[in-house]
Amino acid sequence: MSKLKIKKDDTVMVIAGVAKGKQGKVLSVNRKSLRAVVEGLNVVKKHMKPQASKVKPEGGIVDQEASIHVSNLMLIDSKSGKPSRVGIKADDIGNNVRFTKKSGEVIE
Repeated sequence: MSKLKIKKDDTVMVIAGVAKGKQGKVLSVNRKSLRAVVEGLNVVKKHMKPQASKVKPEGGIVDQEASIHVSNLMLIDSKSGKPSRVGIKADDIGNNVRFTKKSGEVIE
């Protein structure tokens, strides 16, 4: 399995598709299917049956974010606020850390 450069709680910009140019926070990442759910983007309507123990017990039509392939997402550089490619390098201790190629800043 390959190492993904986008993780949960990152701010990303969509670079392809219907939501091109929009930004949002990553809610979850599925490493197996290489897809991420971004807050407020790629919203679809889902029909839910009534269930006793769920969040929406009455059922109905619910708006929900669908996943986006990670190749259509680009990390936002916190220093410049623009999208940037991500690299991986070793820090002083020897741990691998992510950094933005635009400014060279380490991503926490």
